[in-house]
Amino acid sequence: MYKKLYILPLFLLLLGSCKKSDTIATTNPKDSTQTIATSGDPLPSWNDGALKKDIIAYVTKVTKEGSPDFIPIENRIATFDNDGTLWAEKPYVQELFAFYRVKKMIEAKPELAQKQPFKAVVEKDKTFFEKGGDKALIELVAATHTGMTEDEFEASTKEFFASAQYPGKNVPLKQIRYQPQLELLNYLRANGFKTFIVTGGTIELVRAISADFYGIPKEQVVGTSFKYSFDDAANSVKREPALDLLNDKAGKPIGIQLHIGQRPVFACGNEGGAGDLAMLRYSSGSKYPSFQMIVNHNDSIREYSYQEKDNLSLNTAAKYKYHVISMKDDWKTIFPDK
Repeated sequence: MYKKLYILPLFLLLLGSCKKSDTIATTNPKDSTQTIATSGDPLPSWNDGALKKDIIAYVTKVTKEGSPDFIPIENRIATFDNDGTLWAEKPYVQELFAFYRVKKMIEAKPELAQKQPFKAVVEKDKTFFEKGGDKALIELVAATHTGMTEDEFEASTKEFFASAQYPGKNVPLKQIRYQPQLELLNYLRANGFKTFIVTGGTIELVRAISADFYGIPKEQVVGTSFKYSFDDAANSVKREPALDLLNDKAGKPIGIQLHIGQRPVFACGNEGGAGDLAMLRYSSGSKYPSFQMIVNHNDSIREYSYQEKDNLSLNTAAKYKYHVISMKDDWKTIFPDK
């Protein structure tokens, strides 16, 4: 369906390790989206270094009236990928939600436990997904994310995010956000930038938490979407089990055009699936000075360490002179303290 579901081995690993303890009710931690430095440092969780200086220098020059690099406020568009860019992606929250929905759907209709793909999830049948590949994963997401009104889906997402814990770290999902990126979002907004999430994940799932987690309203989320239909009798919109936009790779510039209508001047993605390269390339074509960044997951101690086999994202970053965030070297802190 989108890049996160193409990584079948990770999905199967999660399938084998998914336990009831993954969804233990917890108290939401304090909001970290409004963290503002009082020392005059807009990015306190970033180590002092070339990248931090480059970010501040860029924002300063494009927001200074009279500067030859000045960008009018209506053109200060910043886009961020979500999985692996704003929060952790091992495993993907989208998959956790799919498993959660399977459990809820079977509770409501026990007979579903004998039908695929629900049966494979209940029985932790890795073979079903290995043989079915992308088609089986698409089927699972479609089965668990469609066939309901938007109000019903939103209620389900709220319940999920209020109780879910992140496997391996055993913390609420709000605590897998990247603190340096929260500060960067705040810094950009304080300087007149409009911040958007442009994700391969489904648009409705991310919209459910974008304002609370990132200070980004739901109308500023661009993501993979299903087709909709309007039920006049019920006066409601329903999501159908058919993709409308695959918002990944080359689909991201298309999603940006559909939802935003102009190129971003600031774009940030991550290394791991090469899904953000088209967005960064699209951003670099702006008539205004632009800034591109890629998060490199190279901190096995505080987060994870992984790379693409062909190193495409980092090679592309070197080719086009995109900025690379070294989690290990550039981020003083990775996750919020609470």
